[in-house]
Amino acid sequence: MSSVRMNMTEEMVERFVDAASRGDVAAVSSLISRCPSLLDRPGANGWNALMLAARNGHYTVTETLLSHGADRLVVNRSSQTAYDIAKFWGHTHIGNLLVGTDNQSQHILATTDPSQEIYFSAEPLDRLSERRSDATWQQDKQNQPDSVFLLFSELSPLVHSLEGRLSWFFWSQQAQTSLSRFSSSLVKELLLKPGSVLVFLGVERRRPSSSPETSSEPPAWFAINSTEDPEVLLKLGGEKDLFWARRPNRDLLNFSQDEAGILAQARAVLAWHSRYAFCPTCGSSSRSEEAGYKRTCTNAAVAVYPVVIMLVLHPDGEQCLLGRKKVFPTGMFSCLAGFIEPGESVESAVRREVEEESGVKVGSVRYVACQPWPVPSSLMIGCLAVALSTDIKVDENEIEEARWFPRQKVIDALFRGGSPVLLLSPQQTIAHQLVKHWIGCNSNL
Repeated sequence: MSSVRMNMTEEMVERFVDAASRGDVAAVSSLISRCPSLLDRPGANGWNALMLAARNGHYTVTETLLSHGADRLVVNRSSQTAYDIAKFWGHTHIGNLLVGTDNQSQHILATTDPSQEIYFSAEPLDRLSERRSDATWQQDKQNQPDSVFLLFSELSPLVHSLEGRLSWFFWSQQAQTSLSRFSSSLVKELLLKPGSVLVFLGVERRRPSSSPETSSEPPAWFAINSTEDPEVLLKLGGEKDLFWARRPNRDLLNFSQDEAGILAQARAVLAWHSRYAFCPTCGSSSRSEEAGYKRTCTNAAVAVYPVVIMLVLHPDGEQCLLGRKKVFPTGMFSCLAGFIEPGESVESAVRREVEEESGVKVGSVRYVACQPWPVPSSLMIGCLAVALSTDIKVDENEIEEARWFPRQKVIDALFRGGSPVLLLSPQQTIAHQLVKHWIGCNSNL
């Protein structure tokens, strides 16, 4: 008799979590009223009703469960709360609902993207990579009076104190220093010096308050590393309290979040130039191209960046975005990929590369695994990413085509030998493993 009762209970639990997964608020409400103990009971896969409602973006069901006292902090077998699941799948409205149910949860579940708070990771400039090979546009921006130039000497930035005297308490929340900004007229002669290296950083992102009627492009930013006498360079500023920030553990930790992000990008690109003036493969000299983001050997192009490779998931969770290059065999599609630029986080690189290649905007990014790739010598950093938009507009200079593929079609290609419509990358590649991981992790995400 007890086993029969247990089977009946298990059956009711499965009906309850299934209703939550489907978004059937009437069935969820009815079952709770009949058996309140179902509320936080997990199904056979370890997920309870709140987790499944969050996974599938069912706002009303989530609201109903919370109104009956569902525990937001229960975790599944992968130690994920309902909030973790909602955030991964890009259901911001569900995440906000889960966080906003009472004041006590505010300090437990953060609603902001933590990457925006990590020092050196801010992206206040749009890198405009598509403009790097446009020499005319670059030259015009270098001559614009509102363009901003940052000055470096031996990779140390020229800065000024915001308080007249720099505090040594570099962990203070208050910005202590600021990057010294120069106009094109002040650095004109410096750019002609043979030892000067110039890189384009990007243009200022439009603020939400910017007038929609503004048609002109925002100011461009550049960075210059000079071999001139540092004392002579100091005189260009004409300000008091100017100094070279040469102590990384102190001087470089005193900026605002935005300036720290700009500094990380500028110094990383300039440091790359200082290290790779000669080809690391053959020893020949190399030259700077594409506004400072490419060095070309006299024999061959030299690529020295790590690579992000990402499987982009549709907001519905049941499709993935794959692309193909012209050199691929007929019917073959793979994950999108691209180089990480100096001073760029993995998450930012994923979002930038996906949008550049396919026109799709990406929100959440999660690291999965990496693969050392010996030809020529790269590290492939594999990620899953959740799309915020679904319209595709490919950059034909990068890829030939991109498509959303349903889960079942991908499963067929993985386990049934593919089809004329979809042929995946070989199983030895991380692209193949990312697809396989997505298919296999349905119970974990």
